[in-house]
Amino acid sequence: MSSTSSTQSNRSAASSSSTPSSERSSVRSAGASQPPPTERTGNSLRFDGRTIHFSINAWVLIVASLGILPILPKDVASKAYRLSLLGTICSSAYSLYCTYGKPRAWNMPAIQPWLQSIIVAKDFVHLMFSLMMFTSNVRFKIVLLPVLCWALDHVARFLRRNFAHSSFYRRYMEEPCLWVETNNTTISLLCSNAEITLGFLMIVSLFSWKRNIIQTFMYFHLLKLMYHAPVTSGYHQSVWARIGRAVNPHIHRYTPVLNTPISAVQRWWLR
Repeated sequence: MSSTSSTQSNRSAASSSSTPSSERSSVRSAGASQPPPTERTGNSLRFDGRTIHFSINAWVLIVASLGILPILPKDVASKAYRLSLLGTICSSAYSLYCTYGKPRAWNMPAIQPWLQSIIVAKDFVHLMFSLMMFTSNVRFKIVLLPVLCWALDHVARFLRRNFAHSSFYRRYMEEPCLWVETNNTTISLLCSNAEITLGFLMIVSLFSWKRNIIQTFMYFHLLKLMYHAPVTSGYHQSVWARIGRAVNPHIHRYTPVLNTPISAVQRWWLR
């Protein structure tokens, strides 16, 4: 009897000792299967950020499409013009903040490297372009063409990345989005042509009562940045080279006196 009771007590002790260990192992496995709270929060925030960015660009795409139409009343077209530029400002600033954050401190040693990192970014170029045109007292319809192309490119990429398995997307949106993606070079060249044409229109506007010399000078600084920035240099250099091949022979033949000032401008431009 004593041996039987001792055996039962040993079994009960073993079972009681194995139960907490199994519970601890199940707790550990459950804890390992669940992602950390910070990781879940970060993923949801990134998703929300992408959705917000897409929503702004979709809104810009719709408003810019309306604003570029010549059949709208003048006041409606003016509001659509300003709203599309305002949306591009918000979209570009938000994208820059999500990508580069803010300076570590608000002093020159911290701000200078932060500016050097964002000044060649595509969103910075878009932000400066939209700010200049939003504050300008001269309005050209051609301003909305680059804005429309930027929003179209972002919306198409977002739809292809996030709605590729949707039946509605495959039926109605896949071919337009695929066309935008495959013709990205053509769209970028179209934007570059519009941006350079806008520069010449601003020069012409200097002879009107709406002239703004400072803003025209600043815009050509922006065109110079586009010429040298890696994200836009290839397209802008191609357009400027084509303009040079078309214009330079006529200048050399009919107005050789302009060769000296043009050479000075080219040295400043390429510096």
